[in-house]
Amino acid sequence: MSLARPAFLGQKYAFVVVAVIFFCLLAAAGLRSTPSVLLVPWEQSFGWSRETTSLAAAIGIFLYGLVGPFAAALMQSFGIRRTLLCALALMSGATMLSTLMTEAWHLIATWGVLTGLGSGAIALVMGATVANRWFATNRGLVMGLLTASTATGTLIFIPLLSMLADLGSWPLVTWTVAIAAAALIPVVWWLLPERPSDMGLIPYGATEAPPPAPPAQNPLVFAVGALGRAGRKRDFWYLFITFWICGFTTNGLVGTHMLSFCGDMGIVATSAAGVLALMGFFDLFGTTASGWLTDRYDPRKLLFMYYGLRGLSLIYLPYTDFSLVSLSIFAVFYGLDWIATVPPTVKLAVEAFGERDGPVVFGWIAAGHQLGAASAAFFAGWMRVQQGDYLQAFIIAGMTGVVAAFVSLMIKGKKAQPALAAA
Repeated sequence: MSLARPAFLGQKYAFVVVAVIFFCLLAAAGLRSTPSVLLVPWEQSFGWSRETTSLAAAIGIFLYGLVGPFAAALMQSFGIRRTLLCALALMSGATMLSTLMTEAWHLIATWGVLTGLGSGAIALVMGATVANRWFATNRGLVMGLLTASTATGTLIFIPLLSMLADLGSWPLVTWTVAIAAAALIPVVWWLLPERPSDMGLIPYGATEAPPPAPPAQNPLVFAVGALGRAGRKRDFWYLFITFWICGFTTNGLVGTHMLSFCGDMGIVATSAAGVLALMGFFDLFGTTASGWLTDRYDPRKLLFMYYGLRGLSLIYLPYTDFSLVSLSIFAVFYGLDWIATVPPTVKLAVEAFGERDGPVVFGWIAAGHQLGAASAAFFAGWMRVQQGDYLQAFIIAGMTGVVAAFVSLMIKGKKAQPALAAA
């Protein structure tokens, strides 16, 4: 079916594609942040323990990352547009279905398994694939903008969802997320072509058309094959370890348990949500700036700075007085660094593994991110049950950040190789 898209924009249509993907990533981020708002309402409504609700959140986070490399391979064989449409439909359907749950396994099936699979196809690997396919220049900046959408998702959704949850209606929270995902389906159908060549265009900043796309491959074979090729290089494991720690110290710990931590310290949910929103607001600038810096400076040194500062800030947090001033300072400082690690990590992956394998390999690295996040989501909940507070969980996470800073300097990196074929 031929769609009437605004082709008069020429190469600048790439930015329309970026806008569409930005909002899809925003919706996926909003969905993934929803359990942090609903942990307490679920426990109050159904009598479930913190370990049970944290387990569902951890499974969703883990699958969000594990699906990444297979989704990246699927995009190359099945298509970005069709993959995205299926993912949005699954996200919306699963969240709607959760309004009917009555047992703990229903929570795990909907908010753990199904939403994890759906949101996992709309993750960082999609941003990396779009940046490589639609842009020949400024890829770091574009990746920074797309990565920042996860922070913007938190900025928009968390305060709104917290207010709805305070009204005592967790199903209303769920319906809000479901409708947001469903509303993007017609937008993607209309505005997202598969490749620039589908509109007679070439990538933004390019002077000639890229080589033709390779024949479609089995996504499972391609994803596993890319992992096998990458696993023979130390850089893959250094990137995997550091990104595991990235997930452990961000959405797994802070994204899932910050509201509960603030609640333990006597801070009401709406005020705590404001702290997360402030983080999201400043991460929008921090991650975009990180993309700009990645186009110009050594990404290894940037990662050293990001992880080191993040680790120290997490160690500092439990010893503050949790006043509005101290939490605001932490939110600004931590927000600027929230996921600023993504653009340098993507650049190192593409440099080390090529433009064809790079996005899929980054998918495996991103799986490490979500594995770390899932570990933190469950670990912090377990620590809260065992010790009655989050103190040691945050200190341990901060120490891992310092470790990641030094591991980053061990990445050798190398100059990018010519692309074998268009991504």
